[in-house]
Amino acid sequence: MINVTKSFLPPLDEYTRYLEGIWDRGHLTNHGPLVFELEDKLRSFFGVKHVFLITNGTVALQIAIRAAGLKGEVITTPFSYVATTSSLAWEGCKPVFADIDEATFCLDPDSVKNKITPETTGILATHVYGFPSAVEALKEIADSRNLTLIYDAAHAFGCTYKGQSLASYGDVSMVSFHATKLFHTIEGGLLLTNRDDLAHKISYMRNFGHNGPEDFFDAGINGKASEFQAAMGLAVFPYLDRILSLRKARSDQYRTELAGVDLLIPSIPAGLEFNYGYFPVLFRTEADLLKVKTALNAYQIYPRRYFYPSLNTVNYVERQSCPVSESLSPRALCLPLYPDLKETEVTMICRILREAMGRP
Repeated sequence: MINVTKSFLPPLDEYTRYLEGIWDRGHLTNHGPLVFELEDKLRSFFGVKHVFLITNGTVALQIAIRAAGLKGEVITTPFSYVATTSSLAWEGCKPVFADIDEATFCLDPDSVKNKITPETTGILATHVYGFPSAVEALKEIADSRNLTLIYDAAHAFGCTYKGQSLASYGDVSMVSFHATKLFHTIEGGLLLTNRDDLAHKISYMRNFGHNGPEDFFDAGINGKASEFQAAMGLAVFPYLDRILSLRKARSDQYRTELAGVDLLIPSIPAGLEFNYGYFPVLFRTEADLLKVKTALNAYQIYPRRYFYPSLNTVNYVERQSCPVSESLSPRALCLPLYPDLKETEVTMICRILREAMGRP
């Protein structure tokens, strides 16, 4: 079986060494030393002032929304994982969907401008597949309208754009450390910000609102990461270069072997140091996608329709027209990509895809 992704696991003895320390200390959660050690590494890695390890990426988004004080309408993208939208709905905000740019899959700034009303309090954008949103244009829009700009940077670990981490843009960003990501803590997420005021709010909101053991700043939630999660992150961290190198090699192989097939492989934007977290392809029609997906499934190969359906069509939001997203979503498919994926397996996947498309 070949799934769309496979979690990277470090050598078991290296993870076990961290577990032995946890057993010795008896400190399992509640801001243990491994959490602080990983946060220090990540603060340096991303080049931001404040980072907070959170139990998962969805809770991290919810904390970011709450810390930023977003209410009413928040402009967001219809082309992302469902957590981007559901986090807004869960926090009592109204998701307002701007359409996306056909080339980047990210929010179209002109569409964002057209969606702003007196009820708008923020923008929640996604760096889709690790491709950069229009960061300069979105910042200008947010600054001119006094809106908070949050990035769902779940896919952006290791992506550098114009000399700085893609996750460092905006007022606050979230990076996912779910087991499916290229860097993971089994479950987990990270909030990053250079704003001291947001950092203060995040620090207590992820810990029930505590201000010491017997006092509270405000309402909070249990968003703390455990020592076991941090241990996995610390064990994975030394292998980042290898993980990125292997992903790039398989991505380059896909591009070579799929050359000439009637589908679109998005190009890596100028100025982006990419992480090769996903390998998306765009078919001409949904029928072509379904034909290829069925053919691959017959060989126990399971790509994923990231992202389908277009989120402006889910049943718990007000239906809003986003023609570009509604066109791209049924035609986008991510092929299997992970460090252990073999050259021969990529060759097989490409052969099956070509045959299904009538290109042996």
